[in-house]
Amino acid sequence: MKVNEQDVIRVAELANLELTAAERERMVKDLNSILDYIDRLNQLDTSRVEPMAQISDRFGVDPKKSGSARFEYAMREDHPRPSLPHEEALKNAPETDGNFFKVPKVIER
Repeated sequence: MKVNEQDVIRVAELANLELTAAERERMVKDLNSILDYIDRLNQLDTSRVEPMAQISDRFGVDPKKSGSARFEYAMREDHPRPSLPHEEALKNAPETDGNFFKVPKVIER
């Protein structure tokens, strides 16, 4: 499967991106390079590789426990601490309505 310029244009439209002709050309090249590499990976014999959802399942897991308890070794205690006061945060904003940050609308469609 190869990506063409029409594919890139369609995805760019969906993502609301404006690409120049040079950017579209580079994107076609880059995406096809990625797909070629995936094709190479698909040629590898993985029949003896055990399926896994998380790499962390192989390292440091307590097999006697289940769920997130298996990863207790990696957890730290959560200590609440004060955050930036609301008024102080709003002082950094270019524009507010007194309670919230005001930002320009970015999606027109």
